Amino acid sequence: MTVVIPQRTGFLSSVTTEVIAMTTERAAPHTLAALTDNFRNGVTYRILVPDRARFTTAVSARLSMLSLAGASVRTLPTIPADTMVLDGSIAVVPGSPSGFAVLDLPDIAATALELFARIWRTAAPFPSSPPAELTTRERELLVLLSAGCTDEAAAIRLEVSVRTIRRTVADIMSRLGARSRFQAGAKAADRGWLVDC
Repeated sequence: MTVVIPQRTGFLSSVTTEVIAMTTERAAPHTLAALTDNFRNGVTYRILVPDRARFTTAVSARLSMLSLAGASVRTLPTIPADTMVLDGSIAVVPGSPSGFAVLDLPDIAATALELFARIWRTAAPFPSSPPAELTTRERELLVLLSAGCTDEAAAIRLEVSVRTIRRTVADIMSRLGARSRFQAGAKAADRGWLVDC
């Protein structure tokens, strides 16, 4: 059975145990609005969003609110589908620009849950607070590393210890939700942190 319902009518209010959600960048504003408007204490929330979506102001604010409320939020370079699964058995997909289609089809829900479980393990955790902008020294370090400098060479050029360089890189990676130095560089470039240093 399929029912298309308006976006904010509270279809999430019947959830008793868990909501899992995967959303593409295009659908993220609508999906996250529905989740924050209908957030329920005592329900487990796991949410996957694309890396780029978290740098959109409205999306980042919603993700921060959900994360601070107790939802587990992770990011990946791309999300394969827009889907929510409610209590492990009801699938919800965007039905139109102004609503969702609720599918009471256990096979669809099971397939979405399996896909979600596979990609959840590889996703990077979303920080509970938005990443702060870089200091001048952090920006200089990122530029040096992106130009191919080793930690040792960057330490010499910035006149700090190698330990300080590694600690700073680890902090930047954490703030960006990056799983590797390469990914941190890509996310920093995407955010505009490597420009005009």
